[in-house]
Amino acid sequence: MPKNKQLDFGQDAALYRPIYETGKGFYITVCVLLAVYLWALYLYITQVYYGLGVTGMNQPITWGFYIVNFVFFIGISHAGTLISAILRLSKAEWRRPITRMAEVITAIVLAIGGLHPILDLGRPDRMLNLLSDGRLQSPLLWDVTSITAYFTASTIYLYLPMIPDIAKLRDRGTKLKWFYNFLSWGWQGTAHQVKVLNRAINILMVMVIPIAISVHTVISYIFSMTLQPGWHSTIFGPYFVVGAIFSGIAALLIVMIVFRKVYHLEEYLKEIHFQYLSTLLLIMSLLWFYFTFSEFLTGIFGSQTHELHIIAYKFTGVYAPFFWGMVICNFVIPVIILSFKKFKTITGIMIVSISVVIGMWLERLNIVVPSLANPRMDLPLGIYIPSLVEWALFIGGIAVFMLGFTMFAKFFPLISIWEIEEGRKESIKDVEKRLRSYLPGKET
Repeated sequence: MPKNKQLDFGQDAALYRPIYETGKGFYITVCVLLAVYLWALYLYITQVYYGLGVTGMNQPITWGFYIVNFVFFIGISHAGTLISAILRLSKAEWRRPITRMAEVITAIVLAIGGLHPILDLGRPDRMLNLLSDGRLQSPLLWDVTSITAYFTASTIYLYLPMIPDIAKLRDRGTKLKWFYNFLSWGWQGTAHQVKVLNRAINILMVMVIPIAISVHTVISYIFSMTLQPGWHSTIFGPYFVVGAIFSGIAALLIVMIVFRKVYHLEEYLKEIHFQYLSTLLLIMSLLWFYFTFSEFLTGIFGSQTHELHIIAYKFTGVYAPFFWGMVICNFVIPVIILSFKKFKTITGIMIVSISVVIGMWLERLNIVVPSLANPRMDLPLGIYIPSLVEWALFIGGIAVFMLGFTMFAKFFPLISIWEIEEGRKESIKDVEKRLRSYLPGKET
């Protein structure tokens, strides 16, 4: 391709440039992330060879980092599809530059989170037992079923709106034209094709909302269906869903800020987008605190011996620094920064988002480990110290997420180009028409 043609990106040059222009930073980033991934893979192979004895898990703490990270990653995935679907459904025009990033987060993080139960099994071949001996009475089978359904729906929901942009890349000419030609499904942008695509997107955006909510509710059942103190709670379903949306919005904001800076997308990801999403993040912080307060209030009021013992263990015991760190990260820092306009800058929002992601990981840790460490039976107090293998697989999961997002940005636009163009042509008239229908009086 001639150099001058390469640089002729048109009005949306910033959206095409990451695909056609590759700097040294891209290769360095990919190499570093691949090195981290290979390191984690090597240690996982070590675990498969020697067994779960290489981890810090023991009796009675048979769940450690793997289940903590499983719930954490699945939770982050929720904001992507939910935010995209809800904003599309409500016809919020400011959604256009952020929906694809949100949907990519869902697809990548779901794949990473869904693999963590396999890590926890020790022997990956045991997953085949679900096919031969799976029981409908088991919440674990519900979990696999719901995550598989959610991943399928989310992947299709990500792919369908990408078809017009893939066709644009096909028509521009590139070494990968065969690749884009295959993925574009013969898209020519005819009126019939546009009508069918919009209908399919509308159907999917309605479907994925209940599926997304059901997935994290089912994950909460793994805990609440037991009689384990600290887990047996009717509030866990909505509590897990709120926490998932909370952490997912924070992860989305981090991704938006990073890629806005790296790929110079300031004209598309404007401050108003961060203001709206950070306001939603503040609301979710208050909701999270309400559910957390309700959970511990009912536990303390019930005055069951084992329940009180675990609550005291979290408040004042070995896990007190993690518990109060969770409260500071998820409630104190977001409320202080996001409640005041002078702090609610891009930098402030980034600090809050990182704080929330850390805090929500600590929340998962506070749910899983303390309850297992304090068994109902008269057994010694459990002590859990994660090993290098567990830390490596956690860091490896984060590296895979970053690598997946970086590679996606290399082959596909991170912001939906056709939706931006559609917004420029039709949205102003459409919004004006809707506003006139909302206002009192006769429409003119």
